[in-house]
Amino acid sequence: MNNFEMPVGLGMALAMNPEAMEKFSSLPEQQKWEVVSGTHAVQSRKEMQQYVRNIIEAY
Repeated sequence: MNNFEMPVGLGMALAMNPEAMEKFSSLPEQQKWEVVSGTHAVQSRKEMQQYVRNIIEAY
């Protein structure tokens, strides 16, 4: 993503889930921004892990 820093929690959760990382990497820029925007509501590590698992199903 151009001129963008991925939130640390999202990056760590994606690194722990290769399938979600692959899916996220293949998304168009707009959808990546949507995924990142959705992380602002995540309040715990467990929620972030679930959020990342949902990327696989949602996209």
